[in-house]
Amino acid sequence: MLRRERKLVLMITPLVLASCSSPNAPAPVVELSNPKSFKQFRQQGGHATYTVKKGDTLFSIAWYAGKDYQEVARINGIKAPYRIYPGQQIQLGSASKKNTKSSSKDTGQTSKTKANQPVDPPTKQAYGNSKLVKKTTSENASVVMPADVDTWIWPAKGKIVGRFSLAEEGNKGIDIANARGTPILASAAGKVVYTGSALRGFGQLVIIKHSDDYLSAYAHNDKILVKEQDWVKGGQQIALMGDSDAKQVMLHFEVRYQGKSVDPQRFLPKI
Repeated sequence: MLRRERKLVLMITPLVLASCSSPNAPAPVVELSNPKSFKQFRQQGGHATYTVKKGDTLFSIAWYAGKDYQEVARINGIKAPYRIYPGQQIQLGSASKKNTKSSSKDTGQTSKTKANQPVDPPTKQAYGNSKLVKKTTSENASVVMPADVDTWIWPAKGKIVGRFSLAEEGNKGIDIANARGTPILASAAGKVVYTGSALRGFGQLVIIKHSDDYLSAYAHNDKILVKEQDWVKGGQQIALMGDSDAKQVMLHFEVRYQGKSVDPQRFLPKI
């Protein structure tokens, strides 16, 4: 009996190894619900894909993967306003011209039913003060995305308890601590492209698009006061400071330029 079992193991092992090393093996799938570090995303490179879930947006997926949302959109043949659908496979690395061309024809919809359920439609349920949301939306309906950011302001008052680091696993932004409920302000004018808590490690998160090159993020909020697709002015209150998915009450603030993390203090006024 033992000889048979050993013989069977010896026969199966090469098959398993062969299947793992096969060039036709499916690309690894990235799960935002099981967060990876930025280092792991880079190691996976052009082979990494992500399966879209309800609540995701192209901006949040690109943000978490440390990619430029425009590049991710180009690779997957997704046109503005960048709608994606549950079950859609998003490639996070480079793609061949053939794959890019075919993906532009196929939006990755898994069924006709899912095609009618966009993850990031133009309107979603508002967070916080609905009057503020409606006012913001109606007043800025015709706002055009600026080519660049003229002025940045500090997103919150408080003590800096964490600074930006270029280390592989370093802090990708700055951390500002203060009391719960401290106002969180938009650091510059722009469009809210993500609100929610789907990205573990960020808690209640707001992402604002300021131009084609610049995005900013505001994490660990206690309450969000804006919704996706809202246009906001620089200095406008967008959330309340909290400790969602954090060890203390604070704001984690990040700025991305073409998908890459940059030191926010390079842009903020000196204090």
